[in-house]
Amino acid sequence: MSKTTGRWAIYSDRVVLLNDVVQGYVVIEGERIVAIQDDFDGPVVDHTGLVVMAGLVDSHVHINEPGRTEWEGFFTATQAAMAGGITTVVDMPLNCDPVTTTVSALQIKMDSLGTQLFVDIGFWGGVVPQELENLEALLQAGVLGCKAFMIHSGIDDFPESDAETLRKAMHLLKKYNLPLLAHAELDCGAHITCSDEREYANYLQSRPPEWEVRAIELLIELTRETGCAVHVVHLSAAEAIPMIQAAKDEGLNITVETCPHYLCLTAEEIEQGQTVFKCAPPIRENSNRLALWEGVKQGTIDFIVSDHSPCTPNLKKFETGNFNDAWGGISSLQLGLPNVWTVGREFDVSLCDLTQWLSWRPSQFAGLETKKGQIAPGFDADFVVWDPEASFVLEPSDLRFKHKMSPYLGRNLKGRVLYTYLRGTEVYSNGTVQTEPLGRPILNPQNMLGHIFNFISEDSHD
Repeated sequence: MSKTTGRWAIYSDRVVLLNDVVQGYVVIEGERIVAIQDDFDGPVVDHTGLVVMAGLVDSHVHINEPGRTEWEGFFTATQAAMAGGITTVVDMPLNCDPVTTTVSALQIKMDSLGTQLFVDIGFWGGVVPQELENLEALLQAGVLGCKAFMIHSGIDDFPESDAETLRKAMHLLKKYNLPLLAHAELDCGAHITCSDEREYANYLQSRPPEWEVRAIELLIELTRETGCAVHVVHLSAAEAIPMIQAAKDEGLNITVETCPHYLCLTAEEIEQGQTVFKCAPPIRENSNRLALWEGVKQGTIDFIVSDHSPCTPNLKKFETGNFNDAWGGISSLQLGLPNVWTVGREFDVSLCDLTQWLSWRPSQFAGLETKKGQIAPGFDADFVVWDPEASFVLEPSDLRFKHKMSPYLGRNLKGRVLYTYLRGTEVYSNGTVQTEPLGRPILNPQNMLGHIFNFISEDSHD
């Protein structure tokens, strides 16, 4: 069943709400949830024994279109999202070409969407020093916030921002009530004792935890000064958790994400030349991983996203295994739910924890909290239906993103996504795409002052 008209319902004995798991009927009319009730007289899709959860929201995805579609693209990335139960993604301003730092670049991106979207998508803008004078117009064009790098981004057309650039950008972002997202690493130098660049220890020592700690110290100072909401992307260094919690206790508007690769993988398991594991900041030791889990469980780390950062196989330098030369990015879109569930069961993770970390809190952060991220009346009828007991060994054929490279290949995972619903339509079923692309772009209408694009969602978030 790909489309049901009129009023109908999904039934399960495990419907996951924000703070409870209930048995009942989720009643849908059109694209919206209209009720959650104990009985229903009408058409029912029965998912007894399966978990019905709000569609996941991944607010950190590098899709790379336009300009670097040989790395990824909207067609493959949004299919991968759909197959992983993700119904909304937010696209990063790099590594597309042009990078999304101006209104004209955003227009080019919107024009490139075509009819390729299998899930809904919002857009982050970018902060770079040479485009500060164009930042306000970009904020007025409907981006959901802006990202900056505090260290070289990996591509020269998205240079890092110094403290003064960040300060100026944050004053503007505060004016529009939008967050600054920061890649928080400051190059403070490193003590490297392992000289073999094929050894992971060499790369790990080259980006020590101090780089993240120092960057986050600066961000805390700037958010205290400007009042701008600041978000630390992909936290890797658990050493920063106490200072982040202190900033939250102070009442500063700071949020933090981490990623499955920091929660599920360890430096100790990365063998010589396995550049598929390279990312920045790096995957650290198991003791650090355990401390990150504690930060997630305590709520200092707000949510978990993929940071899907794909590239072509040649950029991973598999032939040499040189970590310093290889592109730094983990391909993992569609794998967040089984990865976090598989490992999280060791930490007594509940179904409500999952919906908070993977759906609701990233939705709130992206400003989509009136329509995405929870099962409640008035929200989009976006669902992931999955079997928490189903085990599978991840094979390349399972992956729907463009290049079938991932450090998770060959791993035994638990928790298989069986069905995905987007705004009331079943779009994915047991490995099969059920419809043509039905995804829509999401722009922020509150800040759109005269910028009209060819592709503006008829149903933008409130």
